Amino acid sequence: MIDAQQVSIYGKSNQAHIDNSKPSVIFIHGVLNDHSVWDAVLSPLATSLSGGINAIAIDLPGHGHSTGQATATVEEAADTLLAMLSSAGIERAALVGHSFGSLIALEAAARAPEFVTHVALLGTASPMRVSPVLLEASVSDPMAAIEMVNNFSFSQKPPPPPDLMQHVFAQSQQKPNESTPAASTNIFHIGLNACNTYQNATSAITKVAAPLLFIVGDKDKMTPPKAAQVLVDAATQAGQSVTQVNVDAGHQMMAEVPLKIVHALQTFLQK
Repeated sequence: MIDAQQVSIYGKSNQAHIDNSKPSVIFIHGVLNDHSVWDAVLSPLATSLSGGINAIAIDLPGHGHSTGQATATVEEAADTLLAMLSSAGIERAALVGHSFGSLIALEAAARAPEFVTHVALLGTASPMRVSPVLLEASVSDPMAAIEMVNNFSFSQKPPPPPDLMQHVFAQSQQKPNESTPAASTNIFHIGLNACNTYQNATSAITKVAAPLLFIVGDKDKMTPPKAAQVLVDAATQAGQSVTQVNVDAGHQMMAEVPLKIVHALQTFLQK
């Protein structure tokens, strides 16, 4: 039986049924996204792998259906992820992260190498710099900043409307109570700032014990191929198992070329 799940692990009432006789694969979304960015990938991947997997796409704290404050740093997000997986009874897992999620996957794999079987980094970069203009706009005019990100996230012009980002942002604004400072509830700015301030990627990648997959969008303007090459080179020089797959897509590669992402992950996870 295939056990493909999309669960908001941090939500109030969601419980994942984990069959530890099957491999677990955890999918981690990026800034101002939620588990649904993996919709076009999850089911085809789960059905393509013989024996089945626990395929779990999470909502990070403060995103989607998940409660709690958004994590302010990549390191904090990695610790939160590892604690969540432990509490869910997951013994070992492959980590698949996109953008901000790729940094979380990388840091988690470095902190708990014995726990992680595979690491797939999609749309990654080191450093993952965010322009000061975008950082400022994420506070002063979030809707304009969302449009800015959306325009740079897709290779096709015009891009599809930024419905998901707008929805996740609006949803997050309904969660805090009156005692929560407004600045600490802007999950858009918090996520962008976490990416921008993360300094540990090249060090972390040398501590990863699992095989590494880099999926790079040749038309990615948010995390261009050369920005991922720093990590590819660091891992290669450290003697790690490294696979790189380039796809003809922009930053939102799961939406643009989902079946190519499925094929790359399927091949990698079967190693």
